[in-house]
Amino acid sequence: MAEGADVRGYHAWSLMDNFEWSEGFSQRFGLTYIDFKTQQRTLKESGRWYANVAATNKLPAVAG
Repeated sequence: MAEGADVRGYHAWSLMDNFEWSEGFSQRFGLTYIDFKTQQRTLKESGRWYANVAATNKLPAVAG
């Protein structure tokens, strides 16, 4: 972006997304939990972590 790339959005993807289709609705993937009955979306802990990385533009320090 600093060099002029037009970045308006980003899609989070992982290798596990390739396997999601084979699990049907038996496994939950992604950064949000979706209640299928109400369609209400709730941000998971991983979604909050990713939101922080995106907002601060850095990875959190690893405790060790």
